[in-house]
Amino acid sequence: MSWALLLALPWAGVWLTLLRLLRPRPRLEDIPAVAEGGPLVSVIIPARNESRVITIAVKSILASSYTNFELIVVDDRSTDDTALQVSQLATHDPRLMLVRGTELPDGWYGKPWACVQGYRAARGDVLLFTDADTRHEPMLLSHAVGALATGRGSLVTVAPYQRCVTFWERAVMPQIWALLGFRFHPQVVNRARHARDVIANGQFILMRRPDYEAIGTHASVHDAVAEDLALAQRCRGAGMRIWFGFALSLMETRMYHGLGHLVEGWSKNIYLGGRQSFPDEPVLRGLVPVALVLAIGFWLVPPVALVLGWTGLIHGLLGAAALAAGLSAAYWAVISASMRIPPWYGVCFPLGALVAVGIVLRSTWRGARRVEWKGRVYGTRP
Repeated sequence: MSWALLLALPWAGVWLTLLRLLRPRPRLEDIPAVAEGGPLVSVIIPARNESRVITIAVKSILASSYTNFELIVVDDRSTDDTALQVSQLATHDPRLMLVRGTELPDGWYGKPWACVQGYRAARGDVLLFTDADTRHEPMLLSHAVGALATGRGSLVTVAPYQRCVTFWERAVMPQIWALLGFRFHPQVVNRARHARDVIANGQFILMRRPDYEAIGTHASVHDAVAEDLALAQRCRGAGMRIWFGFALSLMETRMYHGLGHLVEGWSKNIYLGGRQSFPDEPVLRGLVPVALVLAIGFWLVPPVALVLGWTGLIHGLLGAAALAAGLSAAYWAVISASMRIPPWYGVCFPLGALVAVGIVLRSTWRGARRVEWKGRVYGTRP
């Protein structure tokens, strides 16, 4: 048993990471809210083929307790009825405007181009870029404007509640979300001294217009697949502070709907975004896929060893493998519960890790040669 304890020690030691992952501080709701008398905020939603979710997002924003805002939805040449839904909602609320996007310029990704078009139509002194798959609680914008007004940062961004519904969302999302949460915990981002330690969540980015223009708007990150990360790095390079906080009770998003959508989404940016997170460190940038595979593949060792022990192919490791697998399942049960996923999904960690490794390999193989999203295929980037 002593050998089993020793061999299983790494899967016991990894529990220390929970000290960071389960610390939801700072919280946006702890910042005094600004409900009236604040600046005009232009809320900009880039939307392409968002028929399933756009009405939910728009209605939730229009219900904001913050009174001085306009809402601009940029229809990025959708092939579904996204624009129709928005135009129908706009007939009942003058605060809502539909901007029909123009053709994507060469060398641009779709989201930065849609954001730039929204910015050009905006009248506000403060700009909020948010996604179509989000749902805002009424007090969200009030607290966020409070964070900007009290000088927390030139860029205010948040980590919302990530809603996972289907089996594969619940099995795979914790694997990737835990990696991001450890790598870019808000307390790390808010104290960052280096570009590699900053990030913004494109689901919610709030900036004053002069600061946004000073870093070159989204035009300065037009060729970045992880435009939110690139925007944060531009802010850091300009000497601006970033404030990143949790908004688990104020905002929610469901990033992906099922396995295919999830694989497509993370394949788009996990490799390129990982490389981009080390802008000035070529060695670390080159090691990104190796580090990702090792970090996720770590969780595949116990179940593989367990199978090998049960089948008798390897002798003497069954006890250690069983202990490590049990520790792993319990660890992921805790992570799942923290994401409001039923804890029993912890036992699905081998499936989640296997799919996540496959996504990393697929994303790495494709690189910038083939990026797919929302019906568009982007070719080789310089």
